[in-house]
Amino acid sequence: MAATKQLMDYAVDEAVDAFVLLKSADVRTAKNGKQYIALVFEDRSGEISGKYWDASPEDIENYVAGIVVHLQGKRENYQTHPQIKIFHLRLTTVGEPDDPNQYIEKAPMSRADMEDYINQTVFEITQPTWNRLVRKLLAEYQEAFFTFPAAKTNHHAFQGGLAFHTISILKLAHSVVKQYPDLNAPLLFAGAILHDLGKTIELSGPKSTTYTLAGNLVGHIVLIDGELVRACEPLKLDPQAEDVLLLRHMILSHHGLLEYGSPVRPALREADVLHQLDELDASIMMLDTVVEHTAPGEFSERVFAMDGRRFYRPSEPKPKES
Repeated sequence: MAATKQLMDYAVDEAVDAFVLLKSADVRTAKNGKQYIALVFEDRSGEISGKYWDASPEDIENYVAGIVVHLQGKRENYQTHPQIKIFHLRLTTVGEPDDPNQYIEKAPMSRADMEDYINQTVFEITQPTWNRLVRKLLAEYQEAFFTFPAAKTNHHAFQGGLAFHTISILKLAHSVVKQYPDLNAPLLFAGAILHDLGKTIELSGPKSTTYTLAGNLVGHIVLIDGELVRACEPLKLDPQAEDVLLLRHMILSHHGLLEYGSPVRPALREADVLHQLDELDASIMMLDTVVEHTAPGEFSERVFAMDGRRFYRPSEPKPKES
């Protein structure tokens, strides 16, 4: 019987024996012309990659994203990145764990609590146009908003990650407006809630997340701007009115730079604040994940999304609060 250890509990060179979810399974061709499957294994502790070499047509048919498999192998590091050297892989049999939902990493906050926080913040959006647009779009995308990840990889790439990431930014925004009361709090809150809502169209969902055709061809920033413009018609709002344009700008500029996907750069104080808070929360989440999976006194794997830097985990734990 497989051990009960989680994927990220295994140390380097330790034998792995576990039931895991195939988060992704990409068929590729090696230099020798033979096919292999680039796999990403997942459970609630995180995810780790592995390569299934010399894959037969039957293997390619069997090992697809979204199924639970039994994995035996060894935890290794390749160019500082953790991976599993696969010794044996098989499908589950009758009576063995086979529910993918039991292996999907989830937000560290319940859906009920996330819904409550978002609803309370909506009451603070006191500008009528922004309030109506936020309410309409949240109502249309409610189920996906509270279940989708915020990304396929990197930050908040877990079930409920989109709402959790949004709430993290809102908590930061509440602190910022206390420090800088001249900021337009309703605009900042409305922009924060809507800024990544397009990911409910860009991504396929919380299980075996992939990019949709619209996600690949258009992207979440432009997608949600289009949805915001569409929502104006039944609400009898003018998409070219200044208040609507301000909210659209918050969304369109939140990646900060044109080369990062924003059609425009921030031209409002609130838009620049949103961009910086988005960057801060995403960066901290990536750092938390990589440092958590690094042994004390060691450097982490390289973080591609942060210029390929490695981060040190101090051997001394942080002081406990008194």
